[in-house]
Amino acid sequence: MTYAIIETGGKQLKVEAGRFYDIELLAAQPDEKVTIDKVLLIQHDGELNIGQPLVAGATVEGTVLRHLRGRKVLVYKMKPKKKTRKKRGHRQEITRLLINSINLNGAVLALEEAAITAQASPEETTAENNQ
Repeated sequence: MTYAIIETGGKQLKVEAGRFYDIELLAAQPDEKVTIDKVLLIQHDGELNIGQPLVAGATVEGTVLRHLRGRKVLVYKMKPKKKTRKKRGHRQEITRLLINSINLNGAVLALEEAAITAQASPEETTAENNQ
């Protein structure tokens, strides 16, 4: 299993290829490709690459699926015996990001399963269909 720890929106997140994650709002349109360069760690086949602070030459590529809003968080402030109350709500704008691949120095370490089947050569797919 190959995974990477990236930094986005001031938070660190463990990501794997082929999964989607909800992160803070990115300035990208839906169905647009995004490359994240802030990779802190990559684990591939038992080999660990740790950055100081970032792994050199490492990128994580993803596709923006959609933008949405998170759950409402209520903030309630009250001063006892003073009849002072404040109730406010907040909904964070988030982006749903599908991770396509994890790359290190130009080599693809992990790909999304749909991308693997799409990259199969035409001879292999026609041979499978003929059987």
